[in-house]
Amino acid sequence: MEDMTRATLDKAPADVSRMFDAVAGRYDAMNRVMTFGMEPRWRREVERAVGARQGMRILDLAAGTGASTAPFAKAGAATVACDFSAGMLVEGRRRHPGLTFVAGDALRLPFRDETFDVVTISFGLRNVASVEGALRELGRVARPGGRLVVLETATPPARPMRFANRVYTGRVMPRLARILSSDPSSYAYLAESAADWLTQPELAAAMRAAGWEQVAWRDLMFGVVAVHSASRPAEAAH
Repeated sequence: MEDMTRATLDKAPADVSRMFDAVAGRYDAMNRVMTFGMEPRWRREVERAVGARQGMRILDLAAGTGASTAPFAKAGAATVACDFSAGMLVEGRRRHPGLTFVAGDALRLPFRDETFDVVTISFGLRNVASVEGALRELGRVARPGGRLVVLETATPPARPMRFANRVYTGRVMPRLARILSSDPSSYAYLAESAADWLTQPELAAAMRAAGWEQVAWRDLMFGVVAVHSASRPAEAAH
């Protein structure tokens, strides 16, 4: 029987949304397990890169339950947690009633042009149907000179680490999911999407193609994940 919650690498929005609806309740806990407790450390690197403070306007896209968003709001920034999974939004509002949650598609964000000082997305960009389209849309809602911060899976530069990462995502992670998750097929997709994802230079090139400048990245955990950053041009190109 076909698993109707199982997203594929076609990344049809309805399938991806349904998949995240199904895992919303345990998603944050499973992330910690699947990353051997490293995920909170990676998110702290995003917090440092964003540098949230009083008076800033921040969009956290693919925010899920708001775990990544809460520190920005705590720092005093006017923060919006945006996700297209209804299940994630329900769970997020339950856990973080003080946060602003908005339903939205990464390719058609429900915000005006030049609204945010910083736009950020963690472990969500590889789930959109058009990476460049999402990057352009994030550029649309960022103010001139505004910044982009992306946390995403990556390709380790060292061959032994690349091999170990492939073994983990291809074999170990799906087995852990079968043991620990009520919906292991969703984690099979997440492993496949990580293995199919862009390398750091490829993502940097996609960011430049979408109109971002001053693109850079920093590898974490030997390049298993990376934090990319960029700026929107101070003046629109003509």
